[in-house]
Amino acid sequence: MHTPTPLSALRQWLQENSLDGMIVPRTDAWQSENCASNDEKLAWLTGFNGSAGVALVLRDKALLFVDGRYQVQARVQVNMDEVEIHHLHNEPLADWLTTNVAAGTRIGFDPMLMTNTEFTQLSATPCALVPLNASPFDALWTDRPAAPAGLIREMPVAISGESSEDKRQRVAAVLAANNADYLAVTLPDNIAWLLNVRGSDIPTSPVPLSFALLRRDGHVEWFVNDTKLSALPEAVRNTLATAPQDAFIERCREIAEGKRVMVDADSAPVALRFAIEPQGEIVWQTDPITLLKATKNPVELAGYRECHHQDGAAWVNFLAWLSREVPRREAAGNPLTELEVQAQQLAFRKQQPGFIEQSFATISASSSNAAMCHYHSSEASNKPIGHDHFYLNDSGGQYTNGTTDATRTLAWGHVPPQQRMHYTAVLRGFLSLITLQFPSGIHGHQLDAFARRPLWEMGLDYDHGTGHGVGHQLLIHENPHRIAKKVNPWPLVAGNIMTIEPGYYLGGSHGIRIENQVEIVESRPGFCTFSSLTLIPIDLSQVELQLLTGQEKQWLDEYHQQVREALSPLVNSEARPWLIEATAPISLAR
Repeated sequence: MHTPTPLSALRQWLQENSLDGMIVPRTDAWQSENCASNDEKLAWLTGFNGSAGVALVLRDKALLFVDGRYQVQARVQVNMDEVEIHHLHNEPLADWLTTNVAAGTRIGFDPMLMTNTEFTQLSATPCALVPLNASPFDALWTDRPAAPAGLIREMPVAISGESSEDKRQRVAAVLAANNADYLAVTLPDNIAWLLNVRGSDIPTSPVPLSFALLRRDGHVEWFVNDTKLSALPEAVRNTLATAPQDAFIERCREIAEGKRVMVDADSAPVALRFAIEPQGEIVWQTDPITLLKATKNPVELAGYRECHHQDGAAWVNFLAWLSREVPRREAAGNPLTELEVQAQQLAFRKQQPGFIEQSFATISASSSNAAMCHYHSSEASNKPIGHDHFYLNDSGGQYTNGTTDATRTLAWGHVPPQQRMHYTAVLRGFLSLITLQFPSGIHGHQLDAFARRPLWEMGLDYDHGTGHGVGHQLLIHENPHRIAKKVNPWPLVAGNIMTIEPGYYLGGSHGIRIENQVEIVESRPGFCTFSSLTLIPIDLSQVELQLLTGQEKQWLDEYHQQVREALSPLVNSEARPWLIEATAPISLAR
């Protein structure tokens, strides 16, 4: 008996429902970067499991749009005979539809999986967008996992630094200033911050999948399945009116008449617009929680600093072990592998006080695998780690008092001269940005070129952003701040937490990235600098030191001294000699 492929099954469904095509995004109803397994529709349909992308499935062809991070990965994961790969930003879906689709072509979409911004863009194309009342995946995906029901826990004020009641009043004041009656909160990390709770629906992303309505007087209706609430203290539950998650859209329809409802056009499902209009009025505005949450309070900042000491100790224990084991295992003819190494790194993290889980799936990438920016090792792709090539590790942890994210690129032995030049350029770009003093309130896109200049001078570049916000025991990629080529209108100010992570990637050869997490601090009136939270030695063995300026060498020496002094009391005794050697001044022979 012939078993239809997911693509052929969807095409049959399109035919039965008089549709010419369907848009299938990577994301879920919450625009999550990491989705629960039951929401991995794009992976089920195409095989692509990256964190950003959208498919267009037509009767006679299928297209997958992914950004620069995934151009290599997508071509590895999908059947290229069935799916065309396009660039999400350079040739976006709306442009392709405008150029290639006849007027009136009926394209189905799930209004819970499309934002209003996306809907507006796609509505300007010749096709006829058809909102679906039911998802075809409910019927076609026969072994679809159940929706998650992770328990929700309290985030104590001793760690969050501000009560939920005070946060609600701050947000309510924004509603009053905009003459809005309600705020529809659809981003799970915003709900987690507002209610001082954390969830467990998605591994590494401690957010509760739910929705909320905040009234102008600070009253909250929380749309969350009751099965998730049993671990919450009664005192917390009593401050909230709760209802089932699925009741959210209908409740928005009920309260809409004669009301002004604030909705985030870039993150809320367009289903909200369909529910609220025309009975009510929508105030289209970025969810004010997003920006409020990004400026951390003193308690949160102290938590970040503390957890980076624990994470730095775990990193040093790991790197010292790696420096011993790579040559030993290679000499024995049984080299370490990507999967072995990431498992050992996790074991070291689990030894640290306050560690909860990883903050994202570790990127453990040897030689050419590192050319895929968001590569994740599998049994099929698992490469050995040896002497004469780079090994890239990008990982982080969720701790009780904060979240970490760092990348180090390492080599044992000697990589080819061209790769040394690439590594040196990435390091110089990193140093250029992390040492920068800049006006308070500047925007991320205005800083991005500082990290790229050394690569640009070589005629090279990287196709991803240079830095992102990091949540406080929340999402590893936190809006609204970014350092990237793309314009970002949000001002960078003291109290923001960012990463700095330039890189370079050559398909089929190697990948390089150096990343520190930083706190933006005031340096003088009206100006700020980056203060490194990450405490991990930077590998200088592959650097062309003669290309570094005196200022660059000084920063590295001072940073390494800080790392050595902070971590020496915390690391395992067998790791301490490696730490001392790895943080020695550049003037000493390396």
